[in-house]
Amino acid sequence: MNLVKTALLWLMAAFYFGAGVNHFVNPDFYLPIMPPYIPWHEAMIFLSGVAEVILGIALLIPRTRVLAAWGTIALLIAVFPANLHMALADVPVGDPPESAGVMRWVRLPLQGVLIAWAWWYTRPDPRGSRADVTPSA
Repeated sequence: MNLVKTALLWLMAAFYFGAGVNHFVNPDFYLPIMPPYIPWHEAMIFLSGVAEVILGIALLIPRTRVLAAWGTIALLIAVFPANLHMALADVPVGDPPESAGVMRWVRLPLQGVLIAWAWWYTRPDPRGSRADVTPSA
């Protein structure tokens, strides 16, 4: 894996690990973002935090990298309704709560960028070596 791809992998892993930890440190931030039709808000915040922490770590382990990248894609798709709810309902967030402004709309296409970024780590190394993305038997 080249230096840029490796550096971006570490950045992505740190991002998900940190975001996951934030679900435990600051769960009240996420409560207003939860769409009303999703049940068990606190449990969902906890589970998504656990998933982000695990995925962040698993991205750095060559044997689990591809599965973690696909898991990251699935997680991004799963949390999209919360981002959509935040944008459409102009959900106030933060302390004190305030409108997310234009960021509530920027987050929606950003999900596609994050999905493409994770998808990059499901692909074989362009030099022909699959060692960094193929789980060994």
